[in-house]
Amino acid sequence: MSRLRRLFLSDCYFFVTCNLARGRSLLGEHDFASLARSIESCRTSHPFQLTAWVFLPDHWHGIIYPRRPLTISKVLKSIKLTSTSCINRLRGESGELWQGRFFDHALRTVQKYHECVHYIHQNPVRRELVERAEEWKWSSMGSYSRREQISLPIDYIQLPSDPHTRLIRG
Repeated sequence: MSRLRRLFLSDCYFFVTCNLARGRSLLGEHDFASLARSIESCRTSHPFQLTAWVFLPDHWHGIIYPRRPLTISKVLKSIKLTSTSCINRLRGESGELWQGRFFDHALRTVQKYHECVHYIHQNPVRRELVERAEEWKWSSMGSYSRREQISLPIDYIQLPSDPHTRLIRG
């Protein structure tokens, strides 16, 4: 089976998933903190927005908006390289941390955007890590529910109220 070709879109929101490489031990609290610092570091050197996220023991999800000339591939390459270096150093390990490929989906409508935010925040509940999404501290749910500041700040955006509004031009 051949690999799907990646679309090289800029100026749109992407729902992304990055999975741990095969054979890597699951992520824990210290790894999550390193991943958050790595993403924040990448945001200072690359122009992209992060509007929702969740870290889980074997993968993470986010909604990312890369600004031109940046592509989603370049953003995730930077995040994966930076976080691999930090987490490997923390663990005293070497080698790949993340799978080489990642999964992305361009969010074409306001409705799809909101569905993906909900999916992200409910992921720890579906995985039976917590009973309520608000209990999982390693997600942007805290920003959405207006509780205390979270470990990785998000970019707040104002979307049109019509759920059928297109988010991708053309």
